[in-house]
Amino acid sequence: MKTILVSILLCICIFLCSCKSSENRDLRNPYQLDLIQTKAQHQQEVAANANAEMLNLENHIEGIILDIRYATCNNFTGEVIYETPQAFARKPVVEALQQVQDSLGKLNLGLKIYDAYRPYAATLRFYEVYPDTNFVASPRTGSRHNRGCAIDLTLIELSTKVEIPMPTEFDNFTEVAHPDYANLPDNVIANRAFLFSIMKHFGFTHYPTEWWHFDYTGWEAYSLMDIPFSDF
Repeated sequence: MKTILVSILLCICIFLCSCKSSENRDLRNPYQLDLIQTKAQHQQEVAANANAEMLNLENHIEGIILDIRYATCNNFTGEVIYETPQAFARKPVVEALQQVQDSLGKLNLGLKIYDAYRPYAATLRFYEVYPDTNFVASPRTGSRHNRGCAIDLTLIELSTKVEIPMPTEFDNFTEVAHPDYANLPDNVIANRAFLFSIMKHFGFTHYPTEWWHFDYTGWEAYSLMDIPFSDF
């Protein structure tokens, strides 16, 4: 009888642990997307496709400036979202950004990066805070940031490190941030057009509602990810 009771209790414990584990998985992936969630999974992805490798922008782009707002409270959530102020992207994206940076340098200009790869958990949190898919990616589909193929950026003068005038600050969720918004000073419109032109030349397209957001051509080929920066 004692043996039977022990077996029953053991089965109950296993069932409860299984339920808790499933609940945790659902919290991380409530829409059951096909996510890369571990370092081992990412390594398998890279083994199959070297272009899937995630690279640290600071280690591969000379003179790049980072202003990673989501590693601070200075962002629209008012919370620290990232554990470190770093920026990562897929290998072809970083290589293209290096070409952009090299070309800008001839004009005493350079790139300032606000955001790059974004773990899926951050996309979930962003939507909780601001559920407007005009400016925040839907967690039902995931973001191109989650694929390591989107970059939020602006231009700076290399000599001063000062941002050149653009339509709005980063993460301004108004129509003024739209790429075709016209009620702006001529120099701002020219700066925005120049940014769009050079990014397009090296394989990027701009987002319909955010002048600072650029997607790299071929982003569809890369998996959604929800792994921390430390795994890269």
